[in-house]
Amino acid sequence: MWSLLVLSLPTENATARMRAWRTLKASGAAVLRDGVYLLPARAAQTAVLRAVADDVQAAGGSARVLRCEAEADFEALFDRGADYAALLAQMAQLQAAAWSSAAEAEQARREARRLRRSFEQLRGVDFFAGASQRQAEETLAALEAGIARALDPDEPAGSTTAASGAAAARRRAAAAYRGRVWATRRRPWIDRLASAWLIKRFIDPQARFLWLARPADCPPSAVGFDFDGAEFSHEGERVTFETLLASFALASPALQRLGRLVHALDAGGELPPEATGVEQVLGGMREALADDDQLLLAAAGVFEGLHRAFEKEAAA
Repeated sequence: MWSLLVLSLPTENATARMRAWRTLKASGAAVLRDGVYLLPARAAQTAVLRAVADDVQAAGGSARVLRCEAEADFEALFDRGADYAALLAQMAQLQAAAWSSAAEAEQARREARRLRRSFEQLRGVDFFAGASQRQAEETLAALEAGIARALDPDEPAGSTTAASGAAAARRRAAAAYRGRVWATRRRPWIDRLASAWLIKRFIDPQARFLWLARPADCPPSAVGFDFDGAEFSHEGERVTFETLLASFALASPALQRLGRLVHALDAGGELPPEATGVEQVLGGMREALADDDQLLLAAAGVFEGLHRAFEKEAAA
C-alpha cells in the first residue's frame, strides 16, 4: 500500500511552496510528477503527507492524501544505493587518511560524526533497507572504532565471547562489590567517568578509585574496569557503562538513556541531542583539572544532573 499526496499551490505563495518542498524532500518522498508525491503507507510517512496537505490548504492551495494499491514497481523509486555509495566513498577517503597526531585523530572523529549524521538521515528515509545499508553501517562502525583507538590506544577492544550487544551479561550481586578499590586507566574520559559515577552512585557507595598509568599495573585485589582483561569492560557492542548496567541489573529508563548517550560518545552511533553539549562540558573539565579525582568529582555532577533530568522526563 502507498500514500499519495496530490497538491496544487498558488504561485504567489513562495513561502508555502518552499516549506512544502523542504518537508517532502526531508521525508524521502518520491515525485511521480509535478504536484504528486508518494510514500509507503506507514503511519509516520502518512502523517507527514497529511501535515503538508493541511499546511497547503491553510495557504490557500488544494491538497489530498490518497491511499492506493499499485502493481507498479514503486519500490525502485526509493532505491538509496547511490546515496550509500557516495557515503561509502567518503568513509573510504577518511579511512585512508593518516591520523598520526592527536589533532588529526580529533579532526577525523568530527568528520566521522558528520558522516554518522548523514547516515542516520539516509537510514531514516531508506524504507526498503538492504545490503547497502548494512555495508554502510558496518563500515562506519569500523571507522569509528579505528578513530577511537587512534585517540586512545588502550581503549578496550571488547570481548570476543559476546558477539552482540544483546548477549546476556553475567549477573553480579552488588553486595560482593562493596567497599572495594576500583581501578581504571588514568585521565578518564566519557565511558570511564560515567562508569565511575555509576559505581559510586548505584553499586559501591564506598568505592575508591585507582588511576592506572598502564592496565598491567592493576593490583590483583582491585576491581578493574574499562580496559582489556578487566572484570568489567566492553562486551560485544556494549561499552563498559552498559556492561555495568547489565551486570548489576540497573534497568531504569533514565540509566538506559544515559547508557545510549555514553555509548554514542565513546563508541560511535547516533548522537542524542544533548551529546555535543555534554562532551564539550566534560572536555573542558578534563583540560582544566589535572587531578583525576577532582575530574571525577566534577564530572559526577554532570552525570547526576543528567540522570535526574532523564528521570523527570521518564516520569512525565
